[in-house]
Amino acid sequence: MPRFTEAGKILLDRSAEVLALYDQIAGALGDENSLTGRVKLGAIQTALSGVLPEALAALYKAHPRIRVHVASGMSAELAMQIVTGEIDAAITTEPVRPHSSELVWTPLYTDRFWLIAPPGYADRSIKELLSTLPFIRFDARAWAGRIIERELRRQNLHVHDEMVLDSQEVILRMVAKGLGVAVVPLPDEVCTTLALTCFPFGAPQLTRQVVLLERQDRGGGALAIALAHAITEAMNNSKI
Repeated sequence: MPRFTEAGKILLDRSAEVLALYDQIAGALGDENSLTGRVKLGAIQTALSGVLPEALAALYKAHPRIRVHVASGMSAELAMQIVTGEIDAAITTEPVRPHSSELVWTPLYTDRFWLIAPPGYADRSIKELLSTLPFIRFDARAWAGRIIERELRRQNLHVHDEMVLDSQEVILRMVAKGLGVAVVPLPDEVCTTLALTCFPFGAPQLTRQVVLLERQDRGGGALAIALAHAITEAMNNSKI
């Protein structure tokens, strides 16, 4: 009766391993629409507390082999991290000049700028509120902060700075406690749910485009396209 030599036994074991690996590859390639890979993603605070969790859940469901590492930051800081290669992409405000020529972006959704005041100030004008109540300023290092500062100067609106903060969530809490007024970018549906006084800010009302920011030499990949689609879908679902 034929018997395997020691070399033959080793070859048999290795053959089984190769066949198992082949089966795994075949299964992985079975769904051509399923993506795989890792991406380091930065995001501004409003995206983290808003649309991003739902978008990532949908992305993982459609593409279970994708893994996204998320870090928070302000738009300008995240843009620099993209340029230096620390992160692959970021959800930010559309870049405000000056910005690196290495950056490209895909539009995701639009926010409007609102003057936010404590409850009970609906009968006041924007000019009166800004000139009489403490102003809680959005940090000018953020692109949204620069947009706000430019409009204040353009309208010759004088404010009394009380605080300078880089977290929109914290700013809203400060206003809710009656500590002052602020200008922040918000989706329309969020502004209507706040138990605060909201006035459109700007003439005409200022808007900002939220985008998926990437480096020009790496932009437009399948992972980025899938992520942008998931974010857009999540934003549309939130409006229903």
